[in-house]
Formats: sequence, structure tokens, C-alpha cells
Amino acid sequence: MKNILILCTGNSCRSQIAHGYFKKLSKNKCIIYSAGIETHGLNPNAVKTMLRDDIDISTHTSNNVNEYSDINFDYIITVCDHANESCPNIPSKHALRIHKNFFDPSKIKNSINPQKDFDKCRDEIKNFSIEFYNKYIN
Repeated sequence: MKNILILCTGNSCRSQIAHGYFKKLSKNKCIIYSAGIETHGLNPNAVKTMLRDDIDISTHTSNNVNEYSDINFDYIITVCDHANESCPNIPSKHALRIHKNFFDPSKIKNSINPQKDFDKCRDEIKNFSIEFYNKYIN
């Protein structure tokens, strides 16, 4: 069983969306963890955008990366530049580190269509998740 950590700044949006897709795609081949450098709570718009794709992340919690210091990860995936630049040294001996920056729809001020912004981010993360599983897990 592979351990996968998805890391973002606040573990509220992008890492939570990725967590939802990674869990769905893993088909019990992986244990998925998501965390942030900080914890900002679960973003309600992230929950809504995932529900529009039939994935319920409403029971997820916002976790700090330090909570997982005893876990040996196979993959550590950062989904924003800030987390990649600020990532603490996670003591996983053989972890493959992968970075993919996704824009943060929660930071768009005065958006004309927030739903569209979140769906765009979600779809980019979904495609990345599928590519990851095809390359590393299947």
C-alpha cells in the first residue's frame, strides 16, 4: 500500500480537491493524506465543486503537515508554489516529490463567476490526478 501526501498552503481548497480525486482513483491501493503548512479549514466552495463531480469531501479535515511526521510517504505532491518553497523536511526516505502549481480560486477577488473559477481549478487537478495514477500507480 502506497502512502501519498498532498501538500498545500492551508489545506483548505486545492489539496482537498486533490485528496478527493486521489482517494477515488486509488481503489484501495493507496492511503491518501492531505495537509498544509498552515490550516485554514475546509473551503465550502471546494466542497461544492467536488459535489458537482459526485465526490463528497465534506467530512475532510484541515490538517497541518507536522501531524504526519511519523509516516513514511512514497509520494509527496505539492499543489502550490508556496507549499513547494516552504515545505518542511519530511523524513520519508524514498519519497518521490512532485510539484504542480494550481491557481487558487479562493484568492480571486470580485469574481464574476466563482463557481466557474473553482470548477476550472477542480478540472485541472482532476486531469493531473488521472495522469499521476496512470504513470505511477496503475
